[in-house]
Amino acid sequence: MSAPPLKKPTVTEREARQVAEAAREQEWRKPSFAKELFLGRFRLDLIHPHPLPTDEAVRRGEQFLTKLREFCETKVDGALIEREARIPDEVINGLKELGALGMKIDPKYGGLGLTQVYYNKALALAGSASPAIGVLLSAHQSIGVPQPLKLFGTPEQKEKFLPRCARTDISAFLLTEPDVGSDPARLATSAVPDGDDYVLDGVKLWTTNGVVADLLVVMARVPKSEGHKGGITAFVVETDSPGITVENRNAFMGLRGIENGVTRFHQVRVPAANRIGPEGAGLKIALTTLNTGRLSLPASCVAAGKWCLKIAREWSAAREQWGKPVAHHEAVGQKISFIAATTFALEAVLDLSSQMADEDRNDIRIEGALAKLFASEMGWRIADELVQIRGGRGFETADSLRARGERAVPAEQVLRDLRINRIFEGSTEIMHLLIAREAVDAHLSVAGDLIDPEKSLSDKAKAGAGAGVFYAKWLPKLVTGTGQLPRAYGDFNPSGHPDLSTHLRYVERSARKLARSTFYAMSRWQGRMETKQGFLGRIVDIGAELFAMSAAVVRAELLRTTTDHGREAYQLADTFCRQSRIRVEELFARLWTNTDTVDRKVVKGVLAGAYEWLERGVVDPSGEGPWIADATPGPSEKENVHRPIR
Repeated sequence: MSAPPLKKPTVTEREARQVAEAAREQEWRKPSFAKELFLGRFRLDLIHPHPLPTDEAVRRGEQFLTKLREFCETKVDGALIEREARIPDEVINGLKELGALGMKIDPKYGGLGLTQVYYNKALALAGSASPAIGVLLSAHQSIGVPQPLKLFGTPEQKEKFLPRCARTDISAFLLTEPDVGSDPARLATSAVPDGDDYVLDGVKLWTTNGVVADLLVVMARVPKSEGHKGGITAFVVETDSPGITVENRNAFMGLRGIENGVTRFHQVRVPAANRIGPEGAGLKIALTTLNTGRLSLPASCVAAGKWCLKIAREWSAAREQWGKPVAHHEAVGQKISFIAATTFALEAVLDLSSQMADEDRNDIRIEGALAKLFASEMGWRIADELVQIRGGRGFETADSLRARGERAVPAEQVLRDLRINRIFEGSTEIMHLLIAREAVDAHLSVAGDLIDPEKSLSDKAKAGAGAGVFYAKWLPKLVTGTGQLPRAYGDFNPSGHPDLSTHLRYVERSARKLARSTFYAMSRWQGRMETKQGFLGRIVDIGAELFAMSAAVVRAELLRTTTDHGREAYQLADTFCRQSRIRVEELFARLWTNTDTVDRKVVKGVLAGAYEWLERGVVDPSGEGPWIADATPGPSEKENVHRPIR
C-alpha cells in the first residue's frame, strides 16, 4: 500500500540546520589547501609546483577547442540571441553534432572525456560567443543528469542515460521551488512509493534548461513508511512522462536566451530504477555534484574578464580627452589595472581549482566554493568598471551603437548577464555561510558539544577535555611562522622580476591571523557564532583573497618557467596581490569595527514599520499578486510550453 501524499513541511530554524548538516560530507579524506588556510596553516606544497594536465588531456582538449572556436565564430550570432531571447534550434543541433553536450562524459558512453580544465575553457569560449550557450551547456553537464550519474549512478543507469546525454538529450536540474531556495528542509515536492514506481507531485521553479530538456534530475521528498527510509531523494525523470507541464518560460534581466521555466508534476510515475542513490541521499548528491559543478560559473567570469580587458584596452587607446588617450589619465588607468590584474587572478583560481579536481589528490569542496564566490563578485566589478570606462557608450545597447554607426560593444549586456552569478548556485550570502561552516569544521569537531546548548553537562565536560588537547597543540603554532622569515619563499623572487615572495609571506602571516580571529570569535560568542553572519562573511572573504593571491603567485611562476610571458605574469600577480592586500587589511579591520549591531536595530525598526514614513512620496509600479506563487500540487491549468529540440 502506498504512503499518503506529503503535506507542505513546516520546520524550525534548528531543524533546517540539521537537514543541511546531515547532507554535508562529514569527513576529510584528502588534504585541502583552503581548509588548511582557514586553520592558519599555509600549505604551499599542496599547490606548488602547479599541477598540470597530461599530454593526452591537452591534445584532446585543444583539438575540441579548435572545432568549438570555428563553430562559435561562424555559426553563433550572439546579438541575434540577445534580441530574440532564444538560441536558434540549428545552433543547438550544431552543438549536439559537435559533441558539446558530452564534453565531460566518458568516451565509452559517447562523450568527449574532457578534463575539468578543458571543459571550463570550452564553457568560457562558448559563453563569450553567447552567455546563453554557456549556461545551456553548463546546466546540462555540471548539475544536470551527467554529473550525478557519473558520481552516484548505477552501471545500468549510466548505460541507459549517458549516451543520450552525450549526443542528443538536454538535461536540467530541479531543486528550487516557489517557496524553497537555500532551505531544502522545506522541500514540498513529493515522491510517493507505489509498487515499482514513485509518484511525483509538486512544482519546481527556475528550471534552467527545463523548457527544452529531455531528461531531468528532480529532487523530491519520499515519505517515511514501511520499507522506505524516506527523505529528499534524487530521480532521473523523462520530460515526456504524462503529468509533466512546463507552465512558464521565465524572462530575466540578463541571459535572455536561457530556457528557464516553471515545471509542474502531477501524478508523474517514475520507475524506482530511475532513483539516483538511496532514499534520503538527494541533498548529499546535489552538494557533492556542486563541489566541481560550481567551477563552471567562474569560467564564465574569466571569459567576461578577458573580453572586458580587450575592450578596455582598445577603447581607452582610441578615446582621447584633454589631449591624450583616456588610458593615460590615472582615474581610468587604475580601472584598467584592476581589470587586468583581477582577470589574471580569476584565471589562476579557476585553472588551479580545476586541475586539482582533475588530479583528485585534494579535497576541493572549499576551493570550488571560494572560486565561485570570488569570481562572481570580482567578475561583476570588472564589468561595472568597463561600463564606467566606456561612459555613456557603456550604458547604451549594442544595437543602438550599431544603428548610429559605432562599434556594437555590448558592455551593458555583459553587466546584466554577470549579475546573476552572485545568486546562481548559492548566493554570495549563502556561500559565505556554507564556506564558513567548512572553515570552522575542525573547531566544531572538537568543541561542538561544548557550545551546543542542548548537550548535557557530562557531554560538555568530555568536549572540554578534547578541545583542551586540540587547542593546546594548535594555538602555539599560530604565534609565529615562515611568513616572518625575511628570505622565505625565495624561489618566487627571480632576478629581473617583481618580488612575489613577499606576498606569500603575507599570506602565511594572514592565515595565522585569520585562524586566531576565528578562535577568538568562537571563544567570545560560542553557540551564537552561527548568527554572526557579518563576521563570518568577512572571514570567508579574507580566505578567498588569500586563496586568490596564492593561486596568482603560483600561476605566475608556472608561466615564468613554461612560457615567454613570465615577466608580464609576475607583474600582473604582483599588482593583484598589492590590490588584494589592501582589501584584506580592510576586512580584518571590519571584523571588530563595523555596524553589525546598529544594523540589526535598524532592521527591526524597518520590519516593525518604524520608518514607513521614509517610503512616502513615491509611486510603486509593481503589479498586483502574491509575493510567492501558489505551488499547491494538482493538475496543471496552463498550456505546456515544453519544446524539445530535435
